[in-house]
Amino acid sequence: MKLIGVTGSIGSGKSTVASLLAKKGAIVIDADKIARRVVEPGKPAWGKVVGRFGKEILNADQTINRRKLGKIVFENPKELESLNNIVHPPVIEEIDDIVDQVEKEFKDGKIVVIDAPLLIEVGLHKICDLTVVIKADKNIRLERIVSQGLSEEEAKSRINSQQNKGRLEGEADVVIQNNGTLEDLKKTINSFWKQIKS
Repeated sequence: MKLIGVTGSIGSGKSTVASLLAKKGAIVIDADKIARRVVEPGKPAWGKVVGRFGKEILNADQTINRRKLGKIVFENPKELESLNNIVHPPVIEEIDDIVDQVEKEFKDGKIVVIDAPLLIEVGLHKICDLTVVIKADKNIRLERIVSQGLSEEEAKSRINSQQNKGRLEGEADVVIQNNGTLEDLKKTINSFWKQIKS
């Protein structure tokens, strides 16, 4: 089994890279999906998040309104740190469990991708055989985020909350520049896939 960590700033296209690798046959562990699961109503992390940020962040069905919570945390680094301290431990635990399970099921030759925005910050890159950082220029990232339905103001506050991401490259085994079209990215991933399979 080969374990590959994929990370990058918001809007860089890391999840697109992960999905292209999935189409090639990789098993993808999506940290964002796990982070959503661990804060579902009734889960321990849900109680901690509501305790910390108040019931105002809840929808009528008691699920967390991600946009309301995002507005609080992406405008205040301390609040973002508080949220991360609640959510990261159960996310990392679940990722470790999935990796163990895959290792038991597929003894050889399987490529597993951990798609995680904070892969390096939380130390998950240390369990990976290869760490890949996806990069894109700030204006391109801004366009991509706005096209997903956020306002320009919200998009900028999310980009600004990740100002220290520049140092990620120092921890990367591979840096993929993603300023072009989807077709350009597909070509890059095709050659990357050949490399990791060889």
